[in-house]
Amino acid sequence: MADAHPSFGEAFKVWLKIGLLSFGGPAAQIATMHRILVEEKRWVGEVRFLHALNYCMLLPGPEAQQLATYIGWLLHRGLGGIVAGTLFVLPGFLVMMGLAGLYAGFHQVPLVEGLFYGVKAAVLAVVVEALLRIGRRALKGREFLWIAMAAFVAIFFLGLPFPLIVLTAGLIGALAARGGHPAFQPKLVEAAGGAADRVIEAGADHTRPDLPRSLAITAVCLALWWGPVAVALAWGEGAFGSLGLFFSKMAVVTFGGAYAVLAYVAQEAVEVHGWLQPGEMLEGLGLAETTPGPLILVNQFVGFLAGFRNPGSLGPWLGGVAGATLTVWVTFVPCFLWILAGAPYVEALRGNRALSGALVAITAAVVGVIFNLSVWFGLHVLFTRVAETRVGILHLTIPDPASLDPLSLILAAAAAFAMLRLHLGMIPTLAACGTVGVMWRLLLLS
Repeated sequence: MADAHPSFGEAFKVWLKIGLLSFGGPAAQIATMHRILVEEKRWVGEVRFLHALNYCMLLPGPEAQQLATYIGWLLHRGLGGIVAGTLFVLPGFLVMMGLAGLYAGFHQVPLVEGLFYGVKAAVLAVVVEALLRIGRRALKGREFLWIAMAAFVAIFFLGLPFPLIVLTAGLIGALAARGGHPAFQPKLVEAAGGAADRVIEAGADHTRPDLPRSLAITAVCLALWWGPVAVALAWGEGAFGSLGLFFSKMAVVTFGGAYAVLAYVAQEAVEVHGWLQPGEMLEGLGLAETTPGPLILVNQFVGFLAGFRNPGSLGPWLGGVAGATLTVWVTFVPCFLWILAGAPYVEALRGNRALSGALVAITAAVVGVIFNLSVWFGLHVLFTRVAETRVGILHLTIPDPASLDPLSLILAAAAAFAMLRLHLGMIPTLAACGTVGVMWRLLLLS
C-alpha cells in the first residue's frame, strides 16, 4: 500500500536531499528521484512518473528540474512546485558561483590552469558517454536512427537552427503516431500509484485545467522573467542586456537538456558575443559536471565570465555575480511557467498518441545533436587551431592537423576507457584528469 500523503515539511527535507544529491547529469538525477520518490517514499506511481517525465522532456529547459517541479506541484500545489524546483537548483547555483569566481580571478595561476586543462579533456569523454547512453535508449529502430542521422547532418554540416530541427522531429513523430506507426505509440506499463496519484484521482482543484488561473500564472511568471531583463536593457551598461536576451531565447529553445543545446550556446557565446573562448566553455561544463544540480548551470559560468569581463560600472566581481544571477534567473523562471501553467492540461492529455510520438522523435533527434556536440567539442579539445568556414550550403569545421595536442588526446582516451570499460564514475575520472593536468603544468614550469 502506498504511503500516506507527505506533509509539506517532510517534502521540503526530501527535495533538499535530492538537490544535494543531484550529481551526474539528467539521467542520474532522474534515477535518483525515481529511487527516492517512487521506490522508497512511494509518493508517485511508476506510470505517472513516466508521464510527467515525458512531458518534461518535450519542454525546453532541464527536464530533471522540471520533473521535480511537476511532482512537487502534484503533492503540494504551486508552492510545492516552486520549493521542489528551487531546491533542485540552489545547491549547484551556490557552488558554481564560487567555482566561476575562482576561474575568473585565478585562471592564470599555474595550478588552476593545469586543473582546467585536464578537466577539459575528461569532459569530452563525459559527453561521448552521454551520447552512447542516450543513443542506446532512444535509437531502438531504424526510424529513430534515420532521425538522429538527419539531425546531425542538419546542424553540423548545414548549420540549421536547433529549434527548427527539434520542431521538425516532433512534427514527424506526432504525424507518425497519429498515422498508427507502431514505433511511435505510447508504451506505458501499469504499476501501483502513490500519494500524487491519489491527488489526481480525488480531482484536486489545482490538477484540473482552469484557463483564468493559467492566465494569471502566466502573467506573473512573464513579469518575473522579463522584469530584470527590461531593467538591464534600460540601464544599457555592460553585458547584462545581451545576457538577458540571449538566455531568455535559450529558455524557449533548449530542448533535450544541457548536452543537446551546449554546442549552440558555446558557438553563440564564443563566435557572436565574444564572452569566452571555445576551451573555456568546455572547462565550464567540467565545473557543472562536478556540482549538484542541472548541467544547464554551465550557463551560469558563461554569465559570470561575461559580467566579469564587461561589468559596466559595477566592477568585475559584482558584475560577475550579477551576470551569473541574471543568467540563472532567466533560465529557470520559464521552467516554472511551463509546469505551473501547463501541467493541468498535460494531465488531461495523458496517453495522447501525438504527444508520445513527438517525444520519441525529439529524443532521437537529440542524439544526433549530441553527436554534433561531441564532434565540435572534440575538435576544440584535441586541436589548438580550428577554422569555421562555409562552402556553398555547407558549414565546415576544419582542424589544423599540425595543431593536434597529444596530451589532450591521451587524457581524453584514458577518460573514455575509464568510464566506458572500467565503469569508473564521472567525479573520479574528472579528478584524475585534473590531477594529471596539474602535474603536467608543474613539470613544464620546473
